[in-house]
Amino acid sequence: MDIAVKHRRTIIDRKELVETLDAMAAEKLGNAATRIRLVQIFKAALAAGRAECRRRLEATEATGRETAAGLCFLVDQIIRTLHDFTVGHFYPIVNPTAGERLDLIALGGYGRGELAPGSDVDLLFLLPYKETPWHEQVIEFMLYLLWDLGLKVGHATRSVDECIRLAKQDQTIRTAMLEMRWLWGDQLLYAELKDRFTRDVMAGSGTDFLQAKLTERDDRHRRMGDSRYTVEPNLKEGKGGLRDLHTLWWIAKYIHKVDDAADLVGKGVLSADEYRRFVKAENFLWDVRCHLHFVTGRPEERLTFDVQPELARRLGYTDHAGTKGVERFMKHYFLVAKDVGSLTRIFCANLEEQARGRSSRLKLLRIPKRAKKLEGFLQEGNRLSVIEDTQFELAPIDMIRLFEVAQRQELDIHPHALHLITRNLKRIDATLRADPEANRLFLDILTSRKDPETALRRLNEAGVFGRFVPDFGRVVAQMQYDMYHVYTVDEHTIRAIGVLHQIESGQLAEEHPVADEIVAKILSRRVLYCAVLIHDIAKGRGRDHSVVGAEIAERLCPRFGLTEAETETVAWLVRYHLAMSNTAFKRDITDPKTVQDFAELVQSPERLRLLIVLTVADIRAVGPGIWNGWKGQLLRTLYHETEPLLSGGHVTAGRDRLARGHAEVSARLKDWRQDEIEAFFRRCPDSYFLSTDAPSIERHARLIREADRDNAPLTLATRIDRFRAVTEVTLYTADHAGLFARVTGAISVCGASIVDAKIFTTHDGMALDVFTIQDAEGDPFDRPERLAKLSTTIEQVLMGSVRPREILEGRAAPSKRTMNFTVVPRVLIDNNASTRMTVIEVNGRDRPGLLFELTRALFGLNLTIRSAHIATYGERAVDVFYVSDLFGHKVRHGGKLKAIERRLIDVLTPPPAGSVTVVGAGPAGADTAARPRRAATR
Repeated sequence: MDIAVKHRRTIIDRKELVETLDAMAAEKLGNAATRIRLVQIFKAALAAGRAECRRRLEATEATGRETAAGLCFLVDQIIRTLHDFTVGHFYPIVNPTAGERLDLIALGGYGRGELAPGSDVDLLFLLPYKETPWHEQVIEFMLYLLWDLGLKVGHATRSVDECIRLAKQDQTIRTAMLEMRWLWGDQLLYAELKDRFTRDVMAGSGTDFLQAKLTERDDRHRRMGDSRYTVEPNLKEGKGGLRDLHTLWWIAKYIHKVDDAADLVGKGVLSADEYRRFVKAENFLWDVRCHLHFVTGRPEERLTFDVQPELARRLGYTDHAGTKGVERFMKHYFLVAKDVGSLTRIFCANLEEQARGRSSRLKLLRIPKRAKKLEGFLQEGNRLSVIEDTQFELAPIDMIRLFEVAQRQELDIHPHALHLITRNLKRIDATLRADPEANRLFLDILTSRKDPETALRRLNEAGVFGRFVPDFGRVVAQMQYDMYHVYTVDEHTIRAIGVLHQIESGQLAEEHPVADEIVAKILSRRVLYCAVLIHDIAKGRGRDHSVVGAEIAERLCPRFGLTEAETETVAWLVRYHLAMSNTAFKRDITDPKTVQDFAELVQSPERLRLLIVLTVADIRAVGPGIWNGWKGQLLRTLYHETEPLLSGGHVTAGRDRLARGHAEVSARLKDWRQDEIEAFFRRCPDSYFLSTDAPSIERHARLIREADRDNAPLTLATRIDRFRAVTEVTLYTADHAGLFARVTGAISVCGASIVDAKIFTTHDGMALDVFTIQDAEGDPFDRPERLAKLSTTIEQVLMGSVRPREILEGRAAPSKRTMNFTVVPRVLIDNNASTRMTVIEVNGRDRPGLLFELTRALFGLNLTIRSAHIATYGERAVDVFYVSDLFGHKVRHGGKLKAIERRLIDVLTPPPAGSVTVVGAGPAGADTAARPRRAATR
């Protein structure tokens, strides 16, 4: 494990440092002045050494592990020299007693000889007995000076007896001592501690240590999200990170009493190839970690979006073949993390195999006493393994059959079997891929009613999935460099299949009532599951992934055994898997033209049923917090509006719909006189009744009557809808130019997120505007004090006493994570999407005050906003406005349309920043579902 440090004296020349200190001591400056000079000298030496280590790393003269070893050597020399100066000049002792000995011991990672640029320095001040006044003075002087140097020193002062007692009680202390290294002082104390630690602590406790470390690892994985495929991973604590490798090393060192990982090959724990993979993974992770600490200037362990491009550049990853360098870098990271998982399974399998030959007192893992044959495999307890080690070599199809049997019998896979799969993956070749029986087994796994998510994840972790379906193998560990996607493409796909299984088994009935109801009506489960599997399989190929994915479906589905009709349906679903979310979230679904266009695309009730279930599964699998009740309501509304048109119905004539709406409202206003009801109907435009449900119209009618009776200049009402996870804000006041922009600004100032807006003007010039808002987490904006502030702010903005633009301009700039992205500004103007209005869609990078600036720009262009649909996809803002000119007509003049596009592009164009360009519009290629935008950060 030791890494040799080259050209040590260019990092720190200890002899030269000692001479400098001796010369200073000869000046007899006095204690206070000497201490000041001491800090200056050591600080200069430390800074120069760190700078040299950094220079070597950035010049590719040293690897990450060599850098860590160099930094460790640097701190070693600082501490040793400081100790000698302290006991030689400040607290000398002429005739030390047996109790006045002192050893300096390095613990933990520092003890291992690896010190990252931002890591703590863990020190043990080892005493023979209890602490003496001399010990206290020396230790206190050294610690204060080390802290003055800016080192983060974790320390303990203990006797040998105390160390042994605490190591027996605390696994953390035991682990730290496992890697202790003598640093300086009386070496006899260290030798005594090491000998007693081996005899009194380690002996006979291998089982307890192993179980404790594996439990600790599992708990850590759960805390970190239990996935190694999050797109901003923690390279130290995350699943597949450095801590997992450390855990393997600690267990190996404890159980096998080795001091170097290479010794594990001789003991049969790892093969030579597996050891090389261990070292390769460790080297890569240390390269990344050292660069990360130097780039951020702190002990940062998360690979956040703002540092990923710089790390990719430093590590030599460049853009090519339609893939960004940062994506190539992160894919390499995820593949390394996956390899760490594979090594963990192999390691545990070998431990278990070795445990078989030991006496029961020394067994490391619980080994079932009896094993039985099951469908060509060996069942040991609740795990399935092979009968012979040559089984996969002789019958490669058993690498797929193993997972199918395990899934059907609800068993786990034995680590030894996974180990053998790793060694036989190359036997999954074109012949096996063409085998009908192998494809039947795979399809059975995919469509099983017994937890397909877990089975497919195991298949993927073992490397079988990507080998058997090479198109899927291309997206294994494939990330998309944006702030919207939480998981890699393969992990997102497997999670989506898991969500589909939950819907089908009724586990999500309360959250997704429509999907729960109709999933049982779907004629072909195979079509649905294959569509979910393939919907993102073409990500990262440089073309529209929906189009390429449909082509892959046409090739792949017949191989799986699907009929021609099933294949055609899968290909259609993959091609248009974003259509329903795009329509629901970016268009006015109360407009009959929107529904008619969507129905013409879908064409059949079966496709509609398949599409809504696929859309729900896709959105739910994007990441935590992406799905909410508002999205669910939009999708359900679109489904219910479209389904009659595909079941032999037709678009209801406007007059019929209007009459039916009037009748429903009249039934709700039974306490009103008929002439009052008719006056209300005459007062509001037909578009209002055609696009608003009867319960909402009733609420608005009562609000308007009360406001008119009180002659209120401004009426504001809020209603919290828990099921849709939104708060509805209804504004009733005299209409005037720029009203919508000003209210938008007020809402932004209060920190609410606008997800939808409907704007109506009565025939007598009153504005009835309905805003649908959420808080920053996608929940209802419902805290009483915030609602009170919202009402007050809107009133103050409309009165002119508060100016939103000034407040929003004073807000903090976007975070570095957002500023690191450049989204190409894009404006799409569509005069065919609505019968009455021009639809304007804008795409750009989100930033403070953006929504307010856009609405002000539209006002300046003499456009009237009739409705708005607001969302973000990570760093990307996607806003859709339904507008008309001052006369209520569509905007058709070519010159005017170009002026609108130019003005909005100007608003969308941010100041130059960042280094990554994201091309595209809205959710196309962004997994169907947007987050409502935090208006306060716009």
